[in-house]
Amino acid sequence: MDKIFFTGWDSIIRLLIVGVLAYAGLVLMLRASGKRTLSKMNAFDLIVTVALGSTLASTLLSKTVPLLDGLLALALLIGLQFVITWLSVRFTAVDKLVKAEPTLLVYEGRMLRAAMKKQRITEGEILGALRQNGIGALEQTAAVVLENDGTLTALKSTSSGAQSALANVPGAPPTKPDDSAKPSPL
Repeated sequence: MDKIFFTGWDSIIRLLIVGVLAYAGLVLMLRASGKRTLSKMNAFDLIVTVALGSTLASTLLSKTVPLLDGLLALALLIGLQFVITWLSVRFTAVDKLVKAEPTLLVYEGRMLRAAMKKQRITEGEILGALRQNGIGALEQTAAVVLENDGTLTALKSTSSGAQSALANVPGAPPTKPDDSAKPSPL
C-alpha cells in the first residue's frame, strides 16, 4: 500500500531526467521535420500525433523503456510521417490513400442532403459555418465544403476553371477551361 504514492527517489530522478531529455528530443525532431508535421490535423495527422504522445508517455513512465529506445521510436514516427507526406505531395495515389477528399455540402444556395447525411453534418453546423464567414443567408452561399481536416468552409462566390476553389472537390460541377490560361494572340 505504501508504494501507491511514492516508490523511491530513483523513479523521481529517472522521470525528471528522461522527461527533460525526451521532451527536448521531441521538440528538436519536430522542428527539424518542418511545419507540415504540426499542421492542421486530418485523420492521418491525428494518428501520428496520438502515436507520438503515446510513445512519449511510454518513454517517460515505463521503466522498461530506455531513453534511447523512446527517442528512436519518436524519430521513427516523425520520419515515417515525413516520408508519407513527401510521397503524398508527389503521388496522387498516396495522397488519396492517406487523406480524405473534401465533400461538397451546399451548392448554389441548396443543401445537398445526401452528402450531409453521409458525412453526418447537420443543418445547424452548415448555418454556423455561414455565420462564421459573414454569410447572412443560405441563398447567398455559393458552396460549403467539408474539408479533409473536418472544418467547414463557406464560400460566397466561386468561379469555373482550373483556378476555381472547387476544382478538387468531388461532386462540384465540372470545371470549364479557364480563359485566362489561353495564350493571347500576338
